[in-house]
Amino acid sequence: MKIIQVDIANLDVPIRHAISTPRGTITAAHNVVVKLTTDSGIYGWGEASPFAAITGDSQQSNYLAATQLAEILLGQDALAIESRVGELFNATCGEPSLVSAFDMAFYDIAAKAAGMPLYQFLGGQLRELRTDMTIGLQTSVADTLAQAQEVLAAGFVAIKLKVGRDGLKDVEHVAAVRELAGADIAIRIDANQGWDLPTALASLRAMQSLNLDYVEQPLAAWNVRGLAELRQRQSIPVCADESLFSHIDALNLAHMAAADYLNIKLGKAGGIFTALKISAVAEAAGLKCMIGCFAESRLGVSAAAHLALARGNIHFIDLDTAYQFRQDPIRGGVHYAEQHGGLMQISDRPGHGAEVDESGLRTPYCIRL
Repeated sequence: MKIIQVDIANLDVPIRHAISTPRGTITAAHNVVVKLTTDSGIYGWGEASPFAAITGDSQQSNYLAATQLAEILLGQDALAIESRVGELFNATCGEPSLVSAFDMAFYDIAAKAAGMPLYQFLGGQLRELRTDMTIGLQTSVADTLAQAQEVLAAGFVAIKLKVGRDGLKDVEHVAAVRELAGADIAIRIDANQGWDLPTALASLRAMQSLNLDYVEQPLAAWNVRGLAELRQRQSIPVCADESLFSHIDALNLAHMAAADYLNIKLGKAGGIFTALKISAVAEAAGLKCMIGCFAESRLGVSAAAHLALARGNIHFIDLDTAYQFRQDPIRGGVHYAEQHGGLMQISDRPGHGAEVDESGLRTPYCIRL
């Protein structure tokens, strides 16, 4: 099944609430979408959502690299996913978001060719997926509570709070949300590398009575030894995010006993092919995973949701970004159920089920065999 055409374009969508983190603020999605068409007529869609402070790439670098990689892919077998992903990694350095976009398109094509929804093609089955909703860093506790009230009013049953403020300032914000939400709402916190070890220890010890699911990436990505020490010296589970890009990182984190959970993001891993290997390493090590996102539309979210359905050890779901979009450029794919606590409705169409409304795309580029 040869690739005979590659389409590339930029996708820009503003979001309702800016998400501020210690690594920067997201005010809009600045993504790249790709469409691969084969000689059988089957085509696949993929999406890159780069976040330079974490993935090291950008919309501009992804777009330029995509035009170059397209020439490598023309005439190649779209179903030979291991070979195609390997070629893309060999031809790039620091463009994991873009590799992920092409990877999504490969899997979309393969599942369509098999006549199966992607989760089934990957060996999974339907189960309930509920995403949490993220609240970014707010200046005041009152602002944090105002956003938390919106999240609760929409029926979400899990909240993720960005933390990473100086000193112990985060404690008041998290404690206030716990008091507002009550005991039955799940609360997770994400420091995005914002703390050093002493601050993390002091903050988490002050929050140990707040019944938190986990703290995500409390320390710098390189400080795996510090993550291991933090796990030993306090009781809140640790989730690795920026410390985890590949299955090799997963093996190292497991070997160092540095995390309780591993956060798989397709944009870090370079797509589903590597994400499956991360999940396998985690399962072998007795670790559960979460599935996360950057600023993907429902296209990237759909691919991630199908992966979650295919792997039972993907336990936590953090696929909320498209919920915040001011416009929806996607047809089909995963939808968020209204007033049902982040419940995700999964398409049963072959592939990941999502397609882009091409009228909203910017700077389209096309190359044909």
